[in-house]
Amino acid sequence: MARFIFITGGVVSSLGKGLMAASLAALLQARGYKVRIRKFDPYLNVDPGTMSPYQHGEVYVTDDGAETDLDLGHYERFTGVAARQSDNITTGRIYRDIITKERRGDYLGATVQVIPHVTNEIKAFARAEVDDLDFLICEIGGTVGDIESLPFIEAIRQLRNDLGRTQTVSIHTTLIPYIAAAGELKTKPTQHSVRDLTSLGIQPDLLLCRVDRPLPDSDRAKIAQFCNVRKEAVIPALDAKSIYSVPLQYHREGLDAEVLRAFGIEDAPEPDISRWDDILDRLFNPQGEVTIGVVGKYVGLPDAYKSLTEALVHGGLANRVKVNIKWLDAELFEEADVPSHLEPMHGILVPGGFGERGSEGKIASVQFARERKVPFFGICLGMQMACIEGARNTAGLRGASTTEFGDTEEPVVGLITEWMGKEGLEKRAANGDLGGTMRLGAYEATLDGNSHVAAIYGGTRISERHRHRYEVNAHYKGALEAGGLIFSGMSPDGTLPEIVERPDHPWFVGVQFHPELKSKPFDPHPLFASFIEAAVKQSRLV
Repeated sequence: MARFIFITGGVVSSLGKGLMAASLAALLQARGYKVRIRKFDPYLNVDPGTMSPYQHGEVYVTDDGAETDLDLGHYERFTGVAARQSDNITTGRIYRDIITKERRGDYLGATVQVIPHVTNEIKAFARAEVDDLDFLICEIGGTVGDIESLPFIEAIRQLRNDLGRTQTVSIHTTLIPYIAAAGELKTKPTQHSVRDLTSLGIQPDLLLCRVDRPLPDSDRAKIAQFCNVRKEAVIPALDAKSIYSVPLQYHREGLDAEVLRAFGIEDAPEPDISRWDDILDRLFNPQGEVTIGVVGKYVGLPDAYKSLTEALVHGGLANRVKVNIKWLDAELFEEADVPSHLEPMHGILVPGGFGERGSEGKIASVQFARERKVPFFGICLGMQMACIEGARNTAGLRGASTTEFGDTEEPVVGLITEWMGKEGLEKRAANGDLGGTMRLGAYEATLDGNSHVAAIYGGTRISERHRHRYEVNAHYKGALEAGGLIFSGMSPDGTLPEIVERPDHPWFVGVQFHPELKSKPFDPHPLFASFIEAAVKQSRLV
């Protein structure tokens, strides 16, 4: 029977609950346990698919086509366990499902209320598909005291009663601020946060205290006394040099041991942390460095490209080099001198995105990479920009563009209206809903056996995750290939272009999918490993 670990947050948001959940899961895995993590999001959106990256950061896509919170990316990168649609729930999705049932008459005339109907849905979500697990970690989004979070807090309170205290552990994440004028850390916000949580019926078993300096033993004792927990269960969480340092840092502070003790597990095997030792050795002892220029639209918000950032780091781990990422606003290249910004780069990457803003700057960066033989990697919209650049400058189609930006005489990229999905033919209309209507999730592609990407993957059949509404128009395949841009990967039915490359270039690859979503520090994605390898070679030429 699965044991449940509930993680809540207090005082302020952005305390790192997601990283803590991922790190704890990794430590439990290292002891031989089978673990899964789920995220409860209190917002009213059905999912983050239609939310601006400036509001929510990146949208993480699962194999089964769910658009989810970026924390699921941390979960998957740290554990290697593929996230599923059933691992992320929002208030919006719960209310949508409840209202659908009410309209069908499923409640047999009963008054539909937060308790028990909303809380029952949350509990059912938490308890689904857990029979093969040792531990299920449930992260509650938001901060204790937020009105949006109250149904989730009530649901986990009920779950603790339903399952019994031996099957559940509550971890509360708080902030211990340092007041410079007083010259001391202040524990009062933590005391108040725990009081708020206990007033809602939940007594935490462990406290994870974010601090920017070592937490004195006297403060740990004070927190334990006022918050009714063991002193050893007050775990300090200092800022780390890298997110990949966090699992070992928490292990040294006793997080995993205290969780097991709270469950009454005394004979747990010692963790095998060699995987994390190797990652940190590669990370902190590089044998060189490269600089990658990322030409994007949301470069002012790093969380908008979270998985991409980590995948580049993973590519560095594979090659034992430090990867310096230079964020470059694509709009800059529409007016500025492109070479002055891109000449110092050892590789150029154009990521995914939506909308016309900055598109000409992205096309200009593709042209620079092509002409100067700088390693180039285009992802999703980046691949589309590479095809438009090739159409304009090597295939003679000067009016080439995408219908995403309006009418065009040469629609090299257009709206994808139908494709073969997992359950048959999928169709979309230009004026349809935006949420959940893209080509989402894992789809297979067939690679040309003589291509560069087939050599990188080591095979000709791949499966990668997609999130896009527009597609390169296969009718232009002949013209683009005559200009040197080869379609080296296609959907199995041969209708949708998946990968393009330039054989006359040291490293020039565009992919319609998002390979960054499947990269892990202990298993770097082959495309990122190869791209960084090419950047290392480029660094020796500069």
